[in-house]
Amino acid sequence: MKNKVYIALGSNIEPRIHYLDEAIAELKKHAEINLTQSSAIYETVPVGYTAQSDFLNMVIEVETTLRAVDLLDVCQSVEQELGRKREIKWGPRTIDLDILLYNQESIVSEHLIVPHPNMHERAFVMVPLAEINPDAYIPTRNMTVDAVLYKIPEDEIKGVVPWQTTNGEEE
Repeated sequence: MKNKVYIALGSNIEPRIHYLDEAIAELKKHAEINLTQSSAIYETVPVGYTAQSDFLNMVIEVETTLRAVDLLDVCQSVEQELGRKREIKWGPRTIDLDILLYNQESIVSEHLIVPHPNMHERAFVMVPLAEINPDAYIPTRNMTVDAVLYKIPEDEIKGVVPWQTTNGEEE
């Protein structure tokens, strides 16, 4: 069975765009993962631990025959391969891959909670997710992505800025 999954990607260690590109390339290499959509790339200020560089964030949609826990293993191996270190909670990272939604399922296990437990509070997740599927359903909120996004404060949404390279052209 093909499962529709949304994954958030973030990086704030240079070269940020390289880490996003490499993570997507690694996921696409997997025989049981098919990338179907990707959002634009957005630049955002850090949340939680703020003494760090700005992030590049995006969301991708994939179809996979993998179980959620197996997809988590793939995502964590990609993070590890790209040098992710977990030293400071919410700290700098080469790449962060978070499973946001897995079909319309609610999953709670020792290693994985889906829908992602904080996604509804994070404009840097909800803006790119709404870009690719505003009608996706978040079962733990009993709302669509668009409805959740509507509840996020306007100033937080304005902080999710389409990323442009230094020469002014969007990547």
